[in-house]
Amino acid sequence: MNGRSSDPDAQGLQVVALFGPTSVGKSELAVALSERLAGAGRGSVLIAADSMQLYQGLELISGAASSEQRARADHRLLGCVPIDEEFSVAQYSELAHAEIDAALARGEQPIVVGGTGLYLQAALTEMPLRPPVADATEAALQLRLQREGAEVLHQQLADHSQPAAARINVADHRRLIRALALIEEGQSVDDQQGGIWTSQMRHPTRLIGLVRSREQLYQRINSRVDEIAAAGGAAEVANALSAGASRTAQMALGFRELQNGDLDAMKQATRRYAKRQLTWLKKLDSAELFDLDRRDGGEAADEILAALGGPAAYSGADGT
Repeated sequence: MNGRSSDPDAQGLQVVALFGPTSVGKSELAVALSERLAGAGRGSVLIAADSMQLYQGLELISGAASSEQRARADHRLLGCVPIDEEFSVAQYSELAHAEIDAALARGEQPIVVGGTGLYLQAALTEMPLRPPVADATEAALQLRLQREGAEVLHQQLADHSQPAAARINVADHRRLIRALALIEEGQSVDDQQGGIWTSQMRHPTRLIGLVRSREQLYQRINSRVDEIAAAGGAAEVANALSAGASRTAQMALGFRELQNGDLDAMKQATRRYAKRQLTWLKKLDSAELFDLDRRDGGEAADEILAALGGPAAYSGADGT
């Protein structure tokens, strides 16, 4: 016995969580941080907190780490769900907790990399998760959405819960239908607010928020959409549909727009999604913000490593 506690928290290990809007540069920064940690003697795993990067066959449009990035760092929870399966945040929570706990038990650094706010929360906390709503309830609301329009449904939500209506944009049809389905099945929609959950972490956690100026972010989003299209995004969508893509898989950002060949609509939808991610980021009251406008991924990784205590904090941290 060397006298060291077997409790990862007692050994001073902590989870690092990188969160930011789509196209901000999360993937490259996470890989660069993993490489810096390796140079300081600490193994690490990158754990995706993204609702669509879980699916096999959506790697391109979901912005999952490239094969080159995966060769440089150990990535988890990418492409692990068959395209024809429906998948929930409750299922994701179990997988993410297992990956984080296993990394800490091995003395490795878990780095949670997310763009889906609810999945980030599910990875880092014991979030109370509601049971799934009935398919028939969601199907009926989808039909109402087509017939009556999102504004009518959003007003119904506001009549029931002003906080929920303020939280859910009228253009976010998935969350709008989900909220109304919960209401119809007698469940609350007022108990998931973001600013308070950061005090309920399962492990000590360093939250890193990644931001850029709106001009730079939107330029990167537009370029990324063009790159996805040029790399075969429409073919990826067609293949997913041929393979029986599930209802939840088809919710991937850009899925319908690529199917319809409307890149301008995809760019607009992606910019709207980025705004919602930034709104979520503002609720992370303990997050440390890193502006990526004037630094590349490597420079930001150096700064984050320094904020975590620098290489000296990791050298020999496993007892060697």
